[in-house]
Amino acid sequence: MKYLFLSILLLNFSGVFSQDYISSQLKNINFANIDASIAITPDSGKLKGKVVYRFDVLNQVDSIYLDAQNMKFSEVVINGESIPTNNTGNVLWLKTKLEPSEENEIRLKYSAKPQQAMYFINWDVPQEITASRQVWTQGQGKNSSHWIPVIDNLNEKAVYELSFDFKKGYEVISNGELTSVAVLNDSVSRWDFKMQKPMSSYLLAVAAGKFEKEELKSASGVSMELYLEEDEDSLREPSYRYSQEIFDFLEEEIGVKYPWQNYKQVPVQDFLYAGMENTGITIFSRALLTDEVGFKDRNYVNVNAHELAHQWFGNLVTQEEEKHHWLHEGFGTYYALLAEKEIFGDDYYYWKLYESAERLKELSDSGRGEVLMRKGGSSLTYYQKGAWALHILREKVGDEAFKTAVKNYLELYAYQNVNTDNFIAEVERASGQDLSEFIANWLKQTAFQGTEALNSLKKSEFIRNYLDIAALRESTLEQKAPFLRSALQKPVNDYIGQEVVFQLAGETSTEAFQLYKLAFQSENIFVRQAIALSMDEIPPQLKPEYESLLQDESWLTIEAALTNLWMQFPEENTRYLQETKGLVGFTDKNIRILWLTLNLATPAYEPEKQQKYYKELSGHTAPHRPFGVRKNAFGYLYQINAFSDKNLKNLLEATQHPNSQFRKFSRELLSELMKNPDYRLQFQMLKENLPERERLYLEKKLES
Repeated sequence: MKYLFLSILLLNFSGVFSQDYISSQLKNINFANIDASIAITPDSGKLKGKVVYRFDVLNQVDSIYLDAQNMKFSEVVINGESIPTNNTGNVLWLKTKLEPSEENEIRLKYSAKPQQAMYFINWDVPQEITASRQVWTQGQGKNSSHWIPVIDNLNEKAVYELSFDFKKGYEVISNGELTSVAVLNDSVSRWDFKMQKPMSSYLLAVAAGKFEKEELKSASGVSMELYLEEDEDSLREPSYRYSQEIFDFLEEEIGVKYPWQNYKQVPVQDFLYAGMENTGITIFSRALLTDEVGFKDRNYVNVNAHELAHQWFGNLVTQEEEKHHWLHEGFGTYYALLAEKEIFGDDYYYWKLYESAERLKELSDSGRGEVLMRKGGSSLTYYQKGAWALHILREKVGDEAFKTAVKNYLELYAYQNVNTDNFIAEVERASGQDLSEFIANWLKQTAFQGTEALNSLKKSEFIRNYLDIAALRESTLEQKAPFLRSALQKPVNDYIGQEVVFQLAGETSTEAFQLYKLAFQSENIFVRQAIALSMDEIPPQLKPEYESLLQDESWLTIEAALTNLWMQFPEENTRYLQETKGLVGFTDKNIRILWLTLNLATPAYEPEKQQKYYKELSGHTAPHRPFGVRKNAFGYLYQINAFSDKNLKNLLEATQHPNSQFRKFSRELLSELMKNPDYRLQFQMLKENLPERERLYLEKKLES
């Protein structure tokens, strides 16, 4: 028997322990409060911390574990006594025998240099270079233990108090109420935050930077703090547009008061996703910031509503395990869509449902459909199929029963963990209906229920009209012209008008030109945008109308129109460049970077400034730039075959970027460049002067 015990002990202390052990600790130990004081030194990417854990022992234990990634511990004390530990590099084991008892305490001190979950943006950039210097966290899943020792399990909830020491002159934002700010010395300030209710550790967050805030109050009196970096006032209103309306709508629609003390929103550079619903503090990508013109093309409204909805669905009630993930993302998607319906109208709501239904049907028809209740599902399944399931469920049981069930579900399981059965039970109770068929078709069926979805969509007159026009795609223009003409009569529906324009693509008859003129005259920015995006050849008869697109209040329209006009009418390139000079576009500088590229390819326009403009374009690949700007610059430098050694070094740095989409783009571009013998030789000559990680990556690529 002693050999068996030793084997189990060694297995546990190795850090390779079973799910059963994790479940056992969750049942035997209840962490009630966790207080952490963390000093962040951004210039070195390091931190030091002190954490106090207060907990109850429910059943006898002989060890406790904490998730702790690559941390060094200088002190570990339980109930006033130092105890033996084993630090495996990802788990800290505390060897101690504890009987059932209340108000136990662990105290520890540690240091770390996080390799993920806490990101240090631009602190290695020379001070003379203007750049966003930020620190922010992203703990989605099981990552918070890279910067604070915790139980990285969604089922472990505790009340947190967090204190941060950070560079003086910066704003620090975290979970809960800011209780105090104190200047410790000439260079460091301390920020103290306090939560009142328990939450899972993956929802811990901190962001620091040169931020300024605007404070609003919801109708129910909740403080809403909206952050931007300094000198970005022109982006504030369009970026945060409808924030208060969304908050008030969701409180009313859900029927349960916002469950936390306050709500903060912070945009950061190079964020890994669109946004993250940390408890009481959404951190989101700067790429979603917009000005007045860009708002029509893309905006923060959907992500704003989605992450706020998670404060109830995911944060207040949290999934027990991954197969119930739709209880987070399906609900977040559905309630965001309801908020957008309130803002943008019924047509928008049904159009978004139609778009997602098309994607889900395509996935299903290809044999790749997924059960909604499953581990390892795709985003399309958890988000969009989950939202569709809720839409159908609401239609089935009715508004009153649905809203009653949601309210009861949230109140019954507040600050607890839940599964799908918990939710369904409340819907059955509120509606008096047996939901077995719904469960079979929408939760446990791989195939998307296309027929039922279509019947639901057809309840919208707009969708019926849209489908009538879409059904004409295979008809000749002569056959469908009267219907297309009718659809272009003012006021033109955004989506039906775009469908008409897409059906005109490639048509060159007099009838087509007349219909295009109607579309140009529609005064609908989305219909005109569809022309810019779909017209490959600009007929001379429509050239003046097409040129008018350069005046539209849409960065997407201007980008497409400028590109097409420059390519098709080279004799007028200087006029087009002069007309768009000074435009920047989105936060990724899409118009400016396109303009610089076209300028370099137009030697007759401002030839004395070519070197200056190349330097500007080339400089946009620098590591301190937001990845959206860098991506655009890399892409256009590839188009004009103009990579300098510095650009290639910047590209190699980008192949190790924490943002997975940008990292993938950079690696694919590198592979493409390696096919060119000249670039391959350039890379060969550069490799000896690269940081180790980039050098090793390049060497592997050169060997392949």
